[in-house]
Amino acid sequence: MLYNESDETNICNIHKKEGASRKYYNHSSFIYNQFKKLNLCKFYSNRVINHLMSILISIFISGYHGKTTDFAKNSSCHRTTIAHFLNSGKWNDSLLSDTLKQSVIKIIYSEAARTGNPVFCIVDDTIASKTKPLSRALHPIEDAYFHQSHLKKKQDYGHQAVAVMLSCNGIVLNYTFVMYNKSISKIDIVQNIAKELPAPPVMSYLLCDCWYVSEKMINAFAQKGFHTIGALKTNRLLYPSGMKKKLSELAGELSVTHNGFDLVTVNKRKYYVYRYEGNLNGIENAVVLLSYPEKAFGNPKALRTFISTNVALSTQEILSCYVYRWSIEIFFRQYKDKMALNGYQLRSAQGIKRYWLLMSLAHFMCIAGTGEFCSFETGYHKICGIVQSEKYRYLFQCAKESDDFDSFIKLAG
Repeated sequence: MLYNESDETNICNIHKKEGASRKYYNHSSFIYNQFKKLNLCKFYSNRVINHLMSILISIFISGYHGKTTDFAKNSSCHRTTIAHFLNSGKWNDSLLSDTLKQSVIKIIYSEAARTGNPVFCIVDDTIASKTKPLSRALHPIEDAYFHQSHLKKKQDYGHQAVAVMLSCNGIVLNYTFVMYNKSISKIDIVQNIAKELPAPPVMSYLLCDCWYVSEKMINAFAQKGFHTIGALKTNRLLYPSGMKKKLSELAGELSVTHNGFDLVTVNKRKYYVYRYEGNLNGIENAVVLLSYPEKAFGNPKALRTFISTNVALSTQEILSCYVYRWSIEIFFRQYKDKMALNGYQLRSAQGIKRYWLLMSLAHFMCIAGTGEFCSFETGYHKICGIVQSEKYRYLFQCAKESDDFDSFIKLAG
């Protein structure tokens, strides 16, 4: 049986015969309307919608830590039932994933067509840290490994996720969040995602750090109409005047004097930048920028290098575009702070992927679901206020109908 509008009332009245002894709040009209806008109520049964509702409410209720016990507080089901729903429940999560992807494409590409601003496809990865299990653990977490953490500068145990975001004119949405399990390289993961993207309506750009700048990536996105702007490792080879040199070697030679360096201002910060146009190892006809902060000119540790496959862009345009890559770092921080990316207590890979998918749904709602496009932080706090207000109204109604004070206090938490 699929979900229909009459079921909104039914959800509010689940276990009606229990009256105020009901120990959970598990309906939000706001979240229900978001489900309707995405046609989820046509795809999924009452049971699935009830579980999705409980999990989404939990995310926007204070004290959320990503635990199944958080979900159970807003559900008629025990935490083990909700864990089973995520780990092995029979529901088609691909429908939700595809719906979110299509919605993100529609919003971002429509904004690009309306404004003429480029679409930025932003790629990076992060680690959801976990505690390493004992060697004798009977049920270790699936697909958890040690990964090199650039943030912690050491090996970190947990799940590594590859994120692909789409952005235009200040609207930044998560397109997909994919688990890396070493069966396929991160480059191949992103390359496959590039193949499914439609061509953008305007000239657009892949933004990435040095890990993802490769001939395969550049070609995959070029076939879909995206130029690449990315960071480069300083050991990459290029051929000034036909001579093979590492970027770091060229920078060292050039920084003896300021010749060839221009002072460029990006976001009120000044950099000395040298511009090279030509071939790199495996990449033809690109712009490479060698950049030092104004007050650290010539310092090898301060050297940063960048590439643009669109040679028509000015130096300042390249650096200004690359700045937009930072939005994915903000996204990771938001996922960990507000969506409990490091906090979930699920062991199966499928359950974790589904949990990540519901985080993506919550992120989408924050940015695109409040009546106007806004930042995640603004949308998150707005939805938290709405859901909390709905809960208070529900509690008020229960208080009016209840003749059992002790049961009502349990409900109110």
